[in-house]
Amino acid sequence: MVLGTLFNEFAVVLLFSVFFSMIAIRLYQPIILGFIAVGVVLGPSVFDWIHPTGELDLLAKIGITLLLFVIGLKLDFNEIRTLGYTALATGIGQIVLTAFIGYALAVMMGLSFIPAIYVAIALTFSSTIIIVKLLSDKNELDSLYGRIAIGYLIVQDIAAVIAIIVLSSMRNQITGMSIGIEIMAFILKSIGILTLVALMSRYLLPKFLESIAKSRELLVLFGIAWAIILAGAAESIGLSREVGGFLAGMSLASTQYRNILASRLDTLRNFLLLFFFLELGVKLDFHALDAEIFQAVLLSLFVLIGKPIVIMVIMGMMGYRKRTSFLTGITSAQISEFSLILASVGLTLNQINENVVGLITLVGIITFSLSTYMILYDHLIYEWCGRFFNFIERKIPTKADADHNHHHQYDVIIFGIGRYGETIANILRSEKMSVLGVDFDPEKIQYWHENHLSAHFGDAEDVEYLRTLPLHTARWVISTIPQRDTNKILLAALKEADYQGKMAISLFTPKSAENEKDFPSDLIFHPYHDAAEKAARLILADK
Repeated sequence: MVLGTLFNEFAVVLLFSVFFSMIAIRLYQPIILGFIAVGVVLGPSVFDWIHPTGELDLLAKIGITLLLFVIGLKLDFNEIRTLGYTALATGIGQIVLTAFIGYALAVMMGLSFIPAIYVAIALTFSSTIIIVKLLSDKNELDSLYGRIAIGYLIVQDIAAVIAIIVLSSMRNQITGMSIGIEIMAFILKSIGILTLVALMSRYLLPKFLESIAKSRELLVLFGIAWAIILAGAAESIGLSREVGGFLAGMSLASTQYRNILASRLDTLRNFLLLFFFLELGVKLDFHALDAEIFQAVLLSLFVLIGKPIVIMVIMGMMGYRKRTSFLTGITSAQISEFSLILASVGLTLNQINENVVGLITLVGIITFSLSTYMILYDHLIYEWCGRFFNFIERKIPTKADADHNHHHQYDVIIFGIGRYGETIANILRSEKMSVLGVDFDPEKIQYWHENHLSAHFGDAEDVEYLRTLPLHTARWVISTIPQRDTNKILLAALKEADYQGKMAISLFTPKSAENEKDFPSDLIFHPYHDAAEKAARLILADK
């Protein structure tokens, strides 16, 4: 042991983890990359200070078990039922097409059947952590493409968990003769443990949890113990720790304590996952991966370019505009943390070797790094290359298009008919003003039509579409769209369309002259600031 004691080794690992995580954040990169970098730097590839050990492996396994436990806790079947056709079609279609193309690429590179299957599956998934974090930072989680992205990520996460559970339970080499027996054994064992857990969840766990719920510390301790006990039980009957951890979470998902358990365990889970990614970095031997670098670059190009195009084509076939399809597709341009976990499972089962794990890890490093900037600057990228994707857009007449009547006159046209826009519209209509809503979310358009409200399906950035609107009679054009770039384009497009009325823009950023200078409009709304100011005045009025 180069660093003297295990405690010293642990301290150095944490110190380097903090340092590399700070660098990752400064570079707008996911912290996962910082953790892998620590393993590479401290491992045999650079300083050779730490090596794969039993302690490191144990912490990594507990981290994966808790990850699947928390996923099981958070699994909301109501959310799955309400995903909608777009999210399901995009998620399932992308998984199937990406896996097929990924498998073909892997075979062309000379990989045999099982490693090619692992590589293909690893390429299909995208990182929920990265996508949600970046869309949240950009205030675009509630945009149409943001909601579609979250929807297909839910589909992917469910598929990823199933893939990890199934593959991790196939302990023997999967060959043509044995695959049927393996699958049947897996199904029977799964039914058995699932039945047992379901009975405990129904009759035993609720009363037991109620008896210990007065102590939050005891409740959390039980959650950890329950996850690890079921993980061990599943492994002892020939399934896997992953199966047990996931079922442990599902068994508590219907209880009232799921949220507090999930929130309390999130931090511990993230801390323990540090050691999983650290172990990946330690095992990553760049000297032995010379032959895989070209393969990693080729697969990364497919993930960065081909995978988004797959989603764009699927959404284009469903009638979405190329801009929405492009922005949704570009979010998928990386593999997932689950891809790395899947590779680790395959290595543990001796179904793939360290070179295949290294290949998938290299693809992760490349795509995590580059996709972050692609998502951050997606609107600029679209402006630059959007014209090359006309082929993915096909004109499908919608109910909104069919209802479009050029002779209708409106006092106000509102772009963005979410909660904020709908509230403004209702107040204006109560004052006898006629209002037309415009959005490119078909579900919102349908909702307005069902409530006998005027709404058109359209893109705020499409100048030709704006010319078809009754702008000559509108006294006001109001935008409640949260994206700054879209508002800038809308203002320019209205000017180009020779709109003569007044304009109001909503800015969801802090109120300041600096934020307002780029928006030459008659009114600027600050929804958060205005709501806070009104709330404060109501309180002051009651003094």
